[in-house]
Amino acid sequence: MLTDIEIAQQAQPEPIVKIAAKLGIADDELELYGKYKAKLTEELIQKTAADQDGKLILVTAINPTPAGEGKTTTSVGLGDALSKMGKKTVIALREPSLGPVFGIKGGAAGGGYAQVIPMEDINLHFTGDMHAITSANNLLCAMLDNHIQQGNALKIDVKRILIKRCLDMNDRELRNIVAGLGGRVNGVPREDGFIITVASEVMAILCLASDIDDLKERLGKILIAYSTEGTPIYAKDIQANGAMTALLKDAVKPNLVQTLEGTPALMHGGPFANIAHGCNSVRATKLGLKLADYCITEAGFGSDLGAEKFFDIKCRKAGLKPSAVVVVATVRALKYNGGVPKTELGTENLDALKKGIVNLGVHIDNMQKFGVPVVVAINRFGADTDAELSYIENYCKERGADFALSEVFANGGNGGIELAKKVIAAAEHPSDFQPIYSDELSIKEKINAIATKIYGADGVVYTTAANKALADIEKLDTAKLPVCIAKTQYSLSDDPQLLGKPTDFTITVRDVRLSNGAGFVVVYTGDIMIMPGLPKVPAAEKIDVDSNGKITGLF
Repeated sequence: MLTDIEIAQQAQPEPIVKIAAKLGIADDELELYGKYKAKLTEELIQKTAADQDGKLILVTAINPTPAGEGKTTTSVGLGDALSKMGKKTVIALREPSLGPVFGIKGGAAGGGYAQVIPMEDINLHFTGDMHAITSANNLLCAMLDNHIQQGNALKIDVKRILIKRCLDMNDRELRNIVAGLGGRVNGVPREDGFIITVASEVMAILCLASDIDDLKERLGKILIAYSTEGTPIYAKDIQANGAMTALLKDAVKPNLVQTLEGTPALMHGGPFANIAHGCNSVRATKLGLKLADYCITEAGFGSDLGAEKFFDIKCRKAGLKPSAVVVVATVRALKYNGGVPKTELGTENLDALKKGIVNLGVHIDNMQKFGVPVVVAINRFGADTDAELSYIENYCKERGADFALSEVFANGGNGGIELAKKVIAAAEHPSDFQPIYSDELSIKEKINAIATKIYGADGVVYTTAANKALADIEKLDTAKLPVCIAKTQYSLSDDPQLLGKPTDFTITVRDVRLSNGAGFVVVYTGDIMIMPGLPKVPAAEKIDVDSNGKITGLF
């Protein structure tokens, strides 16, 4: 059996100019990065701004398990299936972070015969967007520390600095550090730390900005510190946002690539969904809607994280209205939720399936609360039995959700035709989309709405530190901002060990931070980390390159 990278390396991609032509994009509306990658110009975005929108389809999933769900694979395969059916389709995905690529989770280009290519480039550097975001963030940090070093005219309190440096890599050693050692000329000693680039506010801003002017304004609004007198200090106060925008002038442009079957794919931005808002850029999604009849996008991890933030943050801020949502699940993952060890998931076990399927039920119910038609896609594995699949299908029908098998991993677009037909039908139904909470609620009321309505919690508990941080935030102009909850992806609760459908639990908020430029309040729950670490055996140990530049071991 071929690995993902071997399948990708056997493909014969079309020149990106031909892929662009499928969407009516002219050669001079591309900025080429070699033969198979390109950025799309501002002129194209402006030219298509008044065009009619296609239908927006969100792909999400149940809570992830070690058994795998295949959300990105399903997104790519669904796009290929729609293309095979003669539908003008574009896929809008996030860019991979090097953290998971070299860690344990993997990339973000799909798998099997439902992949986006060039797979190696996409997973390793791509068009440099991640590095530009890292540089812009760290320039801000350097300018802040330099301001303090050069006399500190703004009276910045070194104990109340909010911005952290970032790195697009899993590196637990950098979570908490002491900086500025070595004497007066080397800075002011203080506690500091790094976060992973995809959790940075600069990443969130890039993904939510409407254009370069909006990007610059948002960057200027980043709350970086407080003065010794309690005055908030923003990036614009140290005149950092102009230079930051200069570093991001190309990164803000969406990237165009293709699937193995030649379906156009826009890959742009990559915020994690467990610690950020988990969606690709607004610019890429909006452009995809102008260029095609169907725009297939995804939101990270389970629907309790990615989809909730897609609806409550991205759609709210960008005025998007999804036509349908696909919830991806596997028989294996549902049995895992029912208590079956990973080593025994290939054996039929209806009792465990019945116990674990409640997790799927919650995700169906939650998506329906947003007023969007739901289709459940079962990413089929060879060991799945007819009895197990039949049980899931009946379960879905009882909950008013359509159901389709997906075999796109093994068969590409041909394996997604049934799913595509169900999605087309669902998208024709009226979408009564609405966020789960009102802008007018307080921050705590918004947190409580998500915790009780989406997670199923009994309520929310706040630490002393969280209450203090919230009090500081509420003194600023933040009343109507949405909330972005950082939570474990493995459970509907904030405890990763509570699988299935947890009951009788509360959500503990340990800290709250304002992402003023992004336009939301970040809420940290449980033990969630904003700088992951590498596993005992990182994926990086298996990745290599030969003398001809051919990469191996990349999934």
